[in-house]
Amino acid sequence: MVRLTIDLIAKSRNHFKKKRGLSFQDYLKTLTHLHFFSRSIEDIGDLSMCRNLTVLYLYDNQITHICNLGFASNLTHLYMQNNNITRIENLSNLQRLSKLYLGGNMIAVVEGLETLCELKELHLESQRLAPGEKLLLDPMTLLSLAKSLCVLNINNNNIDDIRDLTVLKELQRFSAADNRLHSMEELEDVFSHWPHLLEMDLGGNPVCKKPKYRDRLITVCKSLKVLNGREIKELNRQFLINWKASKEAKKKTNNKHLIGGPLSSYPSLTNDFNVGQGPHPGHVCSHANVQRWRPQQPLRAQK
Repeated sequence: MVRLTIDLIAKSRNHFKKKRGLSFQDYLKTLTHLHFFSRSIEDIGDLSMCRNLTVLYLYDNQITHICNLGFASNLTHLYMQNNNITRIENLSNLQRLSKLYLGGNMIAVVEGLETLCELKELHLESQRLAPGEKLLLDPMTLLSLAKSLCVLNINNNNIDDIRDLTVLKELQRFSAADNRLHSMEELEDVFSHWPHLLEMDLGGNPVCKKPKYRDRLITVCKSLKVLNGREIKELNRQFLINWKASKEAKKKTNNKHLIGGPLSSYPSLTNDFNVGQGPHPGHVCSHANVQRWRPQQPLRAQK
């Protein structure tokens, strides 16, 4: 089993090069970037001497567990995509972490990120899930990321509902392509809570086949610049917003006419009650009589 340890770093040609007056221990203390991608690594050992580590590249390996990173309080970037990780864990001490790449693993539930208050980017695309399974995002984790997260990638994870993502009001880039999103109304509601959204990719979802799909999203997402890889022209957005406003105004006008219509369509009945002409002597005027009253139809001439 290949394990990432201090000894492995010492043997790496890409890292330690002995300099005059600099010991290996001193080198480890100054190390900020560690490149060990595509090395068939299965486990992370004790790296606590690398106390100033800020960027760690471990993608394209065979790692099954996130462990032994509690020392890396200065870590800002962690690249662990395309491994065999099944659970997000042991990251609570990485409170300066800004970018986390976990795409292409075997994660079923997104959790364990509650203490990462500075996390700006979270990449979770293409998890290798069991048939019929979908990626779930823990509501408490989402709430803890609400004030910091700007980029979220959840492409290709069988997701059919994103209502829990409503709390992520600082999102600027959102990718949820190749999922199973189908409700236009759900998307409109969620995106109306994201005032800073600039880029979005929803390609490959069933909802993309809905009538006026693109137009409706452009009117909801006021700051959106790119949708499914296509730039949004500001002139086109303004036209759609004006058209929607005109349509809603016309609908309100029609509703007002419907509310006041029935009574005004019978002028003779209106005059009887408004002008003050009394009913025929002996006739009992009641609400029921008014509802039953109908204009008399002209007699048809007999053939």
